[in-house]
Amino acid sequence: MPHDSPDPQRRGRRAPTGDRRPRRRGIRGPWVFAAVAVAVAAVLASALVRSTVAEPYRIPSGSMEPLLLPGDRISVDRSAYDAAPVRRGDVVVVDGEGSFVPYDSRPAAAKSVDVALQWLGLAPDTTAVVKRVAGTGGDTVSCCTGDGLLQVNGEPVQEDYLAEPPASTVPFTATVPEGRLFLLGDNRHHSLDSRALLGAPGGGMIAESSVVGRVTAIAWPPARRTDLEQVDALSGR
Repeated sequence: MPHDSPDPQRRGRRAPTGDRRPRRRGIRGPWVFAAVAVAVAAVLASALVRSTVAEPYRIPSGSMEPLLLPGDRISVDRSAYDAAPVRRGDVVVVDGEGSFVPYDSRPAAAKSVDVALQWLGLAPDTTAVVKRVAGTGGDTVSCCTGDGLLQVNGEPVQEDYLAEPPASTVPFTATVPEGRLFLLGDNRHHSLDSRALLGAPGGGMIAESSVVGRVTAIAWPPARRTDLEQVDALSGR
């Protein structure tokens, strides 16, 4: 009896076909892996720089106008006070939790997620506050003179950076304990600062340990990009 012809595929040969397409080589895998690795390394490197040297912050309000405008991104030198004291006149970023910002009562796990995202630069730091140092430990800060000027240790201070006079619409006198700071916004008529906390625990004084760093530049937008010069220490002693 005649037998069917053997299946060529079973004999290790390719069955004839009219569609002979070239096989694609798997070249995407290594490139994708390399791109992901570079992106992760860049994010981690950027986060490391931000957490140790210069960190960018976004200005959320007009409390520091006209120097800093809402939407500005600023560079902050975290190491500015490693070997030098905080000076009167410095513009600083402080951790305002428990003073300018209420304590975060969420579970630690929820807060840790936010901290990680902030460290990676993927979420804003909602407790960061930008103000100018008006008094350091031992200073007496008061307002105002008959000309509407701030006084530090009884001496009037010319503040050319103010949005508008007077230096405060609310009269006050505060003596700053050692290790504490008295902070004011440049836009005194629209600034939540140490004046608003005079009756609170701590008397409106912010611990020096809460200082994140000194503002050194406006980094964004490009039209406003500039380094910030330190002003002469405010008069007083």
